[in-house]
Amino acid sequence: MKTTTNLQRRKLLKYAAMGIAGAATYPAWAQTAGFTRVNTPSADFLPDVEIELTMNTADVAILNGEKTHVWKVTGKVITGPSGVLDNNEGTYLAPTLRFKKGQRVRLILNNNLPAQSILHWHGLHVPANMDGNPMYAINRGETYIYEFEILNRAGTYFYHSHAHGVTARQVYSGLAGLLIVSDDQEQALNLPSGNLDVPLVIQDRSFDGQNQLVYSGHMMQRMQGFLGDQILVNGRPDFVLPVATRAYRLRLVNGSNSRIYKLAWNDGTPITVIGVDGGLLAAPEQHPYVMLAPGERVDAWMDFSGRALGTELTLRSIPFDAATHGGMGMMGGGMMGGRGGMMGHGMGGMMRGGMMGGGMMSVSTLPSGSDYPILKIRVTKKEQGDNTLPKTLTPITTFQVKNAANASNPRTIALSMEHMSALLNGRSYKMDDVQPDEIIPVNSLQLIEFDNGFDGGMHGMMNMPHPMHLHGEQFQIVKREVSPRSQDSYTTVASGFINGGWKDTVLVMPGEKVTILKPFNDFKGLFMYHCHNLEHEDLGMMRDFLIK
Repeated sequence: MKTTTNLQRRKLLKYAAMGIAGAATYPAWAQTAGFTRVNTPSADFLPDVEIELTMNTADVAILNGEKTHVWKVTGKVITGPSGVLDNNEGTYLAPTLRFKKGQRVRLILNNNLPAQSILHWHGLHVPANMDGNPMYAINRGETYIYEFEILNRAGTYFYHSHAHGVTARQVYSGLAGLLIVSDDQEQALNLPSGNLDVPLVIQDRSFDGQNQLVYSGHMMQRMQGFLGDQILVNGRPDFVLPVATRAYRLRLVNGSNSRIYKLAWNDGTPITVIGVDGGLLAAPEQHPYVMLAPGERVDAWMDFSGRALGTELTLRSIPFDAATHGGMGMMGGGMMGGRGGMMGHGMGGMMRGGMMGGGMMSVSTLPSGSDYPILKIRVTKKEQGDNTLPKTLTPITTFQVKNAANASNPRTIALSMEHMSALLNGRSYKMDDVQPDEIIPVNSLQLIEFDNGFDGGMHGMMNMPHPMHLHGEQFQIVKREVSPRSQDSYTTVASGFINGGWKDTVLVMPGEKVTILKPFNDFKGLFMYHCHNLEHEDLGMMRDFLIK
């Protein structure tokens, strides 16, 4: 016991010393408001799991030939079982972290990068100063210490850089990973586990002739959102998953900056969905395809027991239309989109390699809304097992609108793209700019509407899909409403939305209004809401709620 106490004391002194430099660059307004960086461990916080995470530059073999320069997070377990961390050696992915509901976790983040950065725990219900708000970004050589209890139910979560103005580039460079939570309720269902439980992080990237990442900073590319030329799964191109004749749990994660996927099996097999962002659904659902926007997760059940050895199956992103019908649409079938769009056909080649390719902007050879493979499944061995899909999964208490604090006066958030900015209610992001309508009482249930041109206006020169993400506690979708002018486009995506369960990110299509019920329980402070098209976020489509 004495040795443990001495070790803890030495660690406290070590991190106290590291914290001195960080205080000098911390915003003065935030210090006076009581928002302070956490640079020292709490003496009264006794973690069940303690992990040190370090952000470094690294060179990783992604394509054949020269290694690719990336920004890589690596981890080391200080306290807790070794199985809580997988460093994903040989890939650029940040470590996969595995926690259990109720565990007390300390994460020590060291920044060895040539830039400020901070990590956000996407989907986790944690205190405001543990959430990764950009104002807590640390400089090279500094340390940030997270301490929180895992309050979330079992599910597939996500973490990534959240540095102001450069989130897109930092995530693209490698600062993102998975965080998987389990609980007793989920484990009692006897779902596929071990090597039958497969995380699949889908991302798009572009490379130059020396295998180095290419990221365009052109304004038009930022307004659209960056689209890469190559699909990677778990950091690997041309991904093939060998499977046995068993049932599998496939955790599908959209880790792309802006690309939206319409996922379907190439042989027409329906996708059986058992979970979304915040864990298992009440019961499995079958969909012909699934829409997956940046930041969203879907857990799918797939039974290969009836497949012959050697069978191959491809998961594809199939065509969809995100046309705006009159605005300067940038995706799908709009003016500069894929199918049916003016530049999607006649001018597509020019944009990829000609006048617009090297000058004003660059456009991916995989336009959004087009048809391309994601990964291949190959049945490689016979194996017996329990392939019974439970008819019910976990109970979910459905929120009632009448119980919202603002049931008769929903908070409406208009999404718009104009004047080379991406805006929420006409406002761009500022770090100290909370408005009266963004102040919310703690321990309240709020009715919120995301309006993406539903009222008939274009909300700016462009009307695009926006995956809206809210930090803090997760929410439930109440309804989706679509304007008549957008109905034709909407039919190409409507069957792929899973509206039940707990969500932290919701895709709002052009001409659509999505209403949600979100609780703001337990924690006071600043919690962000923003578009998870990361280029849009960096352009200013991000704001803070102040919970007080």
